[in-house]
Amino acid sequence: MPGLYFEELTEGRVIDADWRRTVTEADNVLFCGMTMNVQRLHLDAEFAKATEFGRPLVNSLFTLGLMIGMSVHNTTDGTTIANLGMREVRFPAPVFAGDTLRVSTVVLSARASRSRPDAGVVTFRHEAFNQGGELVATCERAALMRRRPPERSAGTAP
Repeated sequence: MPGLYFEELTEGRVIDADWRRTVTEADNVLFCGMTMNVQRLHLDAEFAKATEFGRPLVNSLFTLGLMIGMSVHNTTDGTTIANLGMREVRFPAPVFAGDTLRVSTVVLSARASRSRPDAGVVTFRHEAFNQGGELVATCERAALMRRRPPERSAGTAP
């Protein structure tokens, strides 16, 4: 389990995703189809040519999901109980098919849960950057995180 426990998620900690991901046209078309988003700006190359972007934009909700998903392995895999919410979601620059994204996460705050002694609430800021280092997505995410289980003494039954 590569995820971090509540105690390891200290305020100010920076965690970079282990990998980068190149976004494909297929990613965008499939995501739009699965979510029933028929926005021509995502799907119609001829329509998109006439826009300020000149080509289809990758669906921003795909970008959001990819950004958070890329962070999971190093942050919350196996140690999160639940997402509590997201806020301050922004897309300051577009993502296009062929862009390669990297993700960095900062722990903004961490506090013990008031109702669950086995958990804490952690707020993360995720940021996705394209291959040119341009910020393309950011959000704050609150998650209910597991506390590290108490160590068992030798000879104690699980």
